[in-house]
Amino acid sequence: MRQQKVLISAGASGIGKAIAEIFLKHGAKVCIIDINQQALDAFQQEQPEILAFSADLSNLDDLARVFQNAIQALGNELDVLINNTGVSGPTMPMHELDIQEWNKVIQINLNSTFRLTQLVIPYLQQSENAAIVNMSSAAGRFGYPNRIAYSTTKWGLVGFTKTLAMELGKFNIRVNAIAPGAVDGPRFQGVLAQRAAVSGRTLQEETMDALAVQSLKYMVNPQHIGELAYFLASEAGRSISGQLIPIDGDTQNVG
Repeated sequence: MRQQKVLISAGASGIGKAIAEIFLKHGAKVCIIDINQQALDAFQQEQPEILAFSADLSNLDDLARVFQNAIQALGNELDVLINNTGVSGPTMPMHELDIQEWNKVIQINLNSTFRLTQLVIPYLQQSENAAIVNMSSAAGRFGYPNRIAYSTTKWGLVGFTKTLAMELGKFNIRVNAIAPGAVDGPRFQGVLAQRAAVSGRTLQEETMDALAVQSLKYMVNPQHIGELAYFLASEAGRSISGQLIPIDGDTQNVG
């Protein structure tokens, strides 16, 4: 079998970087796209073999341009797409949310994912072991007060995943989504800080509340999300499609 070829959006830090590291560990050829040039440069210093391109994926013209560069760097072959692009958006009641902020979250979390997936499908159709993994969230399983734009997009990715799995099954392309809960790292700390600003509580209180709704009282390790993504894209995951798989310490609700 030839080397597995993988494209990861928002792959320079956080969950995306952890996923890239796991695929690299398993010998894949990995290409990442990210808006943060500094993070891309730092990752390439750590892992010189990684292919890295900078783009603002909310700009669909920029996305199409960088995709052509990325797919050429992968030899015009692709086996795995990891749709990890996303922003948290503002934390505030729905009636205070500006429509421009709403549109920004929709554009990045849904529209860019739609367009990138559309571009890769012809290449995945040529693969003997093709998989798409979309990054949803526990917010795509529960309501999330004061995070309506984010939660709406993460629910949207579930419908996107299940529908796409039905459409692409005839090409032997499987499509799944991962729903992380409270993930250890700067991004979730930022979310907790926003929640504290809205609630008037301390960061420690918000952290304790976040863990209180989980059976397992610790945050998710991003590397474990990477291992799950790799499993879904591996030979062992060939019969799994159309699924939303939580990795959240048995979270019962959010917010």
